[in-house]
Amino acid sequence: MRIDILTILPELLESPFKYSIIKRAAKKGLAEIVIHNIRDFSTDKHKKVDDYSFSKGAGMVMAIQPIEAAINHLKSQREYDEIIYTTPDGVQFNQQEANGLSLKKNLIILCGHYKGVDQRVRDHFITKEYSIGDYVLTGGELAAAVIADSVVRLIPGVLSDETSALTDSFQDHLLSPPVYTRPADYKGWKVPDILLSGNEKKIDEWKHLQSVERTKKLRPDLYKKFSEGG
Repeated sequence: MRIDILTILPELLESPFKYSIIKRAAKKGLAEIVIHNIRDFSTDKHKKVDDYSFSKGAGMVMAIQPIEAAINHLKSQREYDEIIYTTPDGVQFNQQEANGLSLKKNLIILCGHYKGVDQRVRDHFITKEYSIGDYVLTGGELAAAVIADSVVRLIPGVLSDETSALTDSFQDHLLSPPVYTRPADYKGWKVPDILLSGNEKKIDEWKHLQSVERTKKLRPDLYKKFSEGG
């Protein structure tokens, strides 16, 4: 998989992709993340990428010219399955969306900034718009990093344990069950006996029940989706 990220602040994205699972995926040749500075595609002599809005109100708007130039440059080199825009008014990004994107080959992520991008970018280039939560960030770089990380870890071969990603929270609209490690008894705080029994069937049943109960208590919205089979 290749993910191209378009941003006006490439420095913000240097660290997240140099470590841990993302770095491992790159070393294995399973994922490539390339960061592009939108300013490099501006025809303005000062490399401006924003301008005033035609409508009243404070805030600048990301201009169409450098974004179009950047997207067209990338599309001239390869085909892209999705062109994603990170924005507070996008569809909320979740595990199911990550699952779907992990099956793609090439993605572009455009990081929003200021009051957003010229609507014509969204109308003519963007295929998916995502928000990572009901709050506003300074820019879309952190959202792009979240999306890239959640997608890359799902690619077969990236995680050491191939089944690990399939048991994450949200995969079946359920939160993960509680987890424990050694020692089994720490200052009188004991691991549930069932986990020490060696009975894998009973352990799986316990884990599922714990997931259901935790989801019902902590995330009734997810529990409703689970109970409805959605």
